[in-house]
Amino acid sequence: MSLRTLRRGLTASASVLAGSMAVGTAHAQQAVTLGEISVVATSPVGSGGGNSSRVQNFNETAPIAAATAPPGTVVAAPRLRGSEQPLYKIPSTVETVTAQDVQADLGTNNVVATLARRTPALNISDSQGNSNRPDVTYRGFVASPVQGVPQGLAVYQNGVRINEAFGDIVNFDLIPPQAIQRIDVVTGNPVFGLNALGGAVNIQMKNGFTWQGTEISAWGGSDARTAGYLEYGKVSGPWSFYFTGDGLNDRGWRYESPSTIGRMYGDIGYRSQDAEFHLIGMAARSYFGAAAATPVDFTRNDPRAIFTYPQTTTTEVGTLQLTGRVDISPTWDLAGNAYFRRFSQVYVDGNDGNFEQCSRQSSFRGFLCFEDDGFTRAPNQTQLAFRNQFLILGQQNRAVPFTDNVPYGTLDVTRTQATGYGGSLQAANRDTLFGFNNAFIVGGSIDAANYSFKSSSTLGVINPNLSITTDPNNPFYGTIPGLGTPFIRTAGALGIAPSSVNGSNLYLGLYTQDTLDLTDRLSVTAGARLNFARIQSEDLTGFSPDVTGTHYFNKINPVAGLTYRFFDALNLYGSYSESNRAPTPLELACANPDRPCLLPNSLVADPPLKQVTGRTYEVGFRGQLPNTYDGGIITYKIGAFRTDLSNDILSLATPGNAARAYFVNVPATQRQGVEVGGEYTADYLRVYANYALVDATFQFNGTLSSPNNPLAVDGAIQVTRGNSVPLVPNHQIKAGFDYYITPEWQVGLYLQAFSSSYYRGDESNLNRKLPPYYVMNFQTKYQVTKNLEVFGLITNLTNNRYATFGTFAEPGPVAGNLVINNARTTTLSQPFSVYGGFKYAFGADPVPMSPEPIIRKY
Repeated sequence: MSLRTLRRGLTASASVLAGSMAVGTAHAQQAVTLGEISVVATSPVGSGGGNSSRVQNFNETAPIAAATAPPGTVVAAPRLRGSEQPLYKIPSTVETVTAQDVQADLGTNNVVATLARRTPALNISDSQGNSNRPDVTYRGFVASPVQGVPQGLAVYQNGVRINEAFGDIVNFDLIPPQAIQRIDVVTGNPVFGLNALGGAVNIQMKNGFTWQGTEISAWGGSDARTAGYLEYGKVSGPWSFYFTGDGLNDRGWRYESPSTIGRMYGDIGYRSQDAEFHLIGMAARSYFGAAAATPVDFTRNDPRAIFTYPQTTTTEVGTLQLTGRVDISPTWDLAGNAYFRRFSQVYVDGNDGNFEQCSRQSSFRGFLCFEDDGFTRAPNQTQLAFRNQFLILGQQNRAVPFTDNVPYGTLDVTRTQATGYGGSLQAANRDTLFGFNNAFIVGGSIDAANYSFKSSSTLGVINPNLSITTDPNNPFYGTIPGLGTPFIRTAGALGIAPSSVNGSNLYLGLYTQDTLDLTDRLSVTAGARLNFARIQSEDLTGFSPDVTGTHYFNKINPVAGLTYRFFDALNLYGSYSESNRAPTPLELACANPDRPCLLPNSLVADPPLKQVTGRTYEVGFRGQLPNTYDGGIITYKIGAFRTDLSNDILSLATPGNAARAYFVNVPATQRQGVEVGGEYTADYLRVYANYALVDATFQFNGTLSSPNNPLAVDGAIQVTRGNSVPLVPNHQIKAGFDYYITPEWQVGLYLQAFSSSYYRGDESNLNRKLPPYYVMNFQTKYQVTKNLEVFGLITNLTNNRYATFGTFAEPGPVAGNLVINNARTTTLSQPFSVYGGFKYAFGADPVPMSPEPIIRKY
């Protein structure tokens, strides 16, 4: 695409935007042009693959037509459908990442990298030591691929919630980035259902109506990375077809940390004048190694060092989805989806075993026992009975002889499988109400899933190279009786025991929302959603009978807000909303400090948890200034937010192994802050900068378990109202630019900077913090011919050594000469890395894509 074409499209969009208010009130609901990136789906239903909206996907010819039409000609705007709304009518924050943004980070093959680079108030915490699997934290709320991390964001793909059934985890690594059309991060909207405490991430994928052509890409670089994809899209009459497949393999920047990813995504679409349907399928598999933080005593000498291994995660997912939309009348439309999803994950984790010789106060001196630190006697329990319950048993209840001077470990394996199915249905109407323009939606959703969870531990030993092996004939320690014993447990099933649990989830939702234009400048929004959750689980081992049970949760979450458009350059918004999150099956089954979970291992008895409820307030200004300099446009946003949570759920560590934890409700937490952002866009240059102040705090006084915290007293820390939530930097700055040196050659430089944050496990805020850090990335691409493009990406340009995640481990000898003196453990981020590759579009004259929206949405 030439710079001249881009300039014409930009000028057209700005001029139509400036004149949109002049359109008659009878057409006010449709006075939105394709040149504006200011139309958002305010519910997940009907967005993405099931609704190739000309407004949302910008694949039609109106911008070009507006640019080339004679002066005074009015170009018809497309019809808004479903929950689509112009941004100036949405009373909360919306952040958008486009396909163009994702392409800039192509070498990472990871959409999370783009979200982190572009979205204000979003930071990542890499607890896994792998850039494909970080925790995403937005405004202090987390979406994580790690079982046991309390989740606070709802994530949708083509209108289907993809928080997995068992622990609400989110696997962004299973989504092919090249297939993404756009991502909207939406806040303060309960229509998005459970888990939307901090907001919802709404991912819309490409289809054959929105992308046509044949393209291949391949690249490689640091850490022996090789990757590539094939992408194909075609329209034939009323039918469309889209397919993409990709793969990645590298050895990782840390020892024993390879990555292998394979993904396929396809879409068959049919569209008539008043309807559109899509059949969508996706299959993906990923394999990652060495997923854990490392003691700073080890990384001080070798930044690539890891702790005990193996630590591997193998994840598979397959989905089949049918989406559709029908225009019932000029003002009514109906949209819906139905889906089937299969999820499987196997986690193999080598750990410190937390074993000792049985106490002299027990009946089993000379045998292996579980460490009883942190456990207390039950009322009326004798000392002998208390000590005897920690005897380690294998199959057939066989005790294991104790061998002195052996660093025992365990090889823990968990298997999670879930089969989910469900659907959504939504009706939308845009008739006038009492003479006022009005947009009304009503809908419902049902999400059901059956899951199984199995875990077990095999007795092993920690070798001097930190590997965990189970062969009794060990080359370092000689013969060790009992090594390799599978399915070990304590006699009292405390601390460690195999688990086998079956269960089911049922989530129901009913919602409605209405936006009424009281004037052509003032719009009022009100709505509500009823959430209902039923969670059932059954223990199949007999070790934890209290796991068996049924839990019910329900809540009505309202939303109310208004927007006022003073003029194009100034739009006021404000809203109040409520949200809730039901405890996950994992959390419900792991809420007893005396029977902690080896995360993601071992389900145990459960004092019931309460659901988390949130109240969110938002207010701000946003706008755009066209024709500012050299025909460019400035967009900006200034906003403030606050979310108060009641009964927030925390994951707390237990003595011994930091991997063992349990869940508790705490009375209250709070996230509040300010976001300021701006962007200048011209045909040859895009410059952006944003700043976020995120203040995430505890709002109660109390005692929490954190046994490995160096300043803990008897394994406990005191939390005071106002203490900061760990791993959330208060100050976050992002800036960057993309510049066309020539019409064929583009360069880009991106900066992210974050202030310090507390370690996980330091909710008392007494220890020193993770240091502040910055990271810079550089990208360039060159259009060699109309078919061939070459590109390069450098991440961590200055080779800055920093960590985004930290926690604590138990000090003491580990194995051989290895000793942990400093309890702090961190995951160092990826060092200076270089990637390069090419993209090739087939055909003598490659299918031109319509200009991507170039006015950023705030």
